[in-house]
Amino acid sequence: MQLEKIRHIGVLGGGVMGGGIAQVFAVAGYDVTIRDLTQEILDDTASEVCDRKWGLKRATERGKIGFDQAAAAIARVSYTTNLDAVSDCDLIIEAVPEKLELKQTVFKELDERVKPEAILASNTSGFVIAEIAAQVSSARLPLIVGMHFSNPVPVMRMCEVIYTQDTSPATIEAARGVAEKANRAVSLVKDMPGTYGFILNRVFAAAQREAMKIVEDGLASEEDVDKAMMTGRNWPAGFFGHRGGIGKQW
Repeated sequence: MQLEKIRHIGVLGGGVMGGGIAQVFAVAGYDVTIRDLTQEILDDTASEVCDRKWGLKRATERGKIGFDQAAAAIARVSYTTNLDAVSDCDLIIEAVPEKLELKQTVFKELDERVKPEAILASNTSGFVIAEIAAQVSSARLPLIVGMHFSNPVPVMRMCEVIYTQDTSPATIEAARGVAEKANRAVSLVKDMPGTYGFILNRVFAAAQREAMKIVEDGLASEEDVDKAMMTGRNWPAGFFGHRGGIGKQW
């Protein structure tokens, strides 16, 4: 699948992450279909996209986006409980809970339903992409990629694009291209069996372990460690503040 052929993006899994991913692609001009299991979840996701802290209506109030542009983006997003509704999508991004077996099942179901040329991407925080795709057909393997967005997606401009040994150059460039069109900065990462996390989470986890050791050794309090990072490194939240949910800190 070439970048210029991607018109319709599917998002598997709503909530904060799925809604945020859908929102940034809708703003970029893509038609987006969000699929989740219940209408209740979809209604909540629609509130994330439209009304909540990082939603499009609030963005217009902050002057981040024009009213007409926000209204057009909202109109580009559709919601469904029917998995077949994403069968004609050009790119489908999986954003279901971080459970490997669940993600494997979702990829297998998508592989059986979507058109042969569709790209399947995972928003996993760190599972090995090749393991997520373990049950897809060999013909689909060149079209498998990771696209890890940071939370909250409308604010954090990072997207890690993770490629496996089977991912084709065209797929890598298509994933990079759609992310950049959605105003994301892209880092390319090689899929690495036996590890968890790509760039962001591996670096953060290492730093967090050291921060916890500082507190455990009695060198400083949690509050002072966070204060040091937030004022000395200009982080919007510290290591221990992340425990409450990063979205609440931004």
